[in-house]
Amino acid sequence: MGKFLNKFLKNKNTVTILGVLACVAILFVGYNIRINQKTALVTVYYANQTIQPKTQITKEMVSRTQVPESFILGSYFKNYDDIVGKYSNYNSMISEGSLFYHDLLIEEANLPDAILYDVNEGERIVSFPVNTVTTYGNSIMPSNIVDIYVKLIDKDKKIVYGEFFQNIEVLGVKDAAGKNVFENTEEERTPAYLYFSLPEAKYLLFSSLNYIEENEIEIAIVPNTVKFDAEDPTATEVTSEYLYKFVLDKISQIDNQKELYEELLNEMEQQELERKKSNNE
Repeated sequence: MGKFLNKFLKNKNTVTILGVLACVAILFVGYNIRINQKTALVTVYYANQTIQPKTQITKEMVSRTQVPESFILGSYFKNYDDIVGKYSNYNSMISEGSLFYHDLLIEEANLPDAILYDVNEGERIVSFPVNTVTTYGNSIMPSNIVDIYVKLIDKDKKIVYGEFFQNIEVLGVKDAAGKNVFENTEEERTPAYLYFSLPEAKYLLFSSLNYIEENEIEIAIVPNTVKFDAEDPTATEVTSEYLYKFVLDKISQIDNQKELYEELLNEMEQQELERKKSNNE
């Protein structure tokens, strides 16, 4: 048997045939491996409805299926938790049946008008002009709590100042181009606008300050850990109620602001009723 096998292997035709068969076997195995790889199913998540731009992705919008991996082109989110909670990009609509590709989803903080999504019901956004100095060396950041102070010349020509509103949360700080100052970026940005929200009555009261021209009104945003400095030894500190009454009295004297005055009174009265009701419950 050994002599026969030795003789068989020494035959050139036999070696050639075996070599060809081995190559065919290798090609066959390799081909099947590649076919299996291309047809192997992977789990993917897709939009089960059309999703408009700037829409938060909820679990109801996401479905799961399996498809051959070779069918998928582009970079997409593979994990469910990386999809739900994000927002569709401001310039992209996600079609029904589409995978959640990386360029279709963004974090809420990266939306151009993300600040609007943090407003409590019944409140209105205030965009207040600032600079590096008035933000304490650019140290007032989103989520910080600040107090709002007002300094003015009262009816007796005296300089008074006081806390107008307290414990206001900063929603955002943007530069003159509308870019978030505190984004994770190497670009140095200068604060130009500070954003916060106020209940309707407070918003109207704060806005009313813009209509009072002859009392040299100054508004300062102060971290709630800092005591406001009036920078004038003759200035007298007064209460919030004193300042509110002053504003209301001034607005009532402006003929073309009669509607604003009445609306402000109604809003403040309603807010006070709700506060008393809440305290009694």
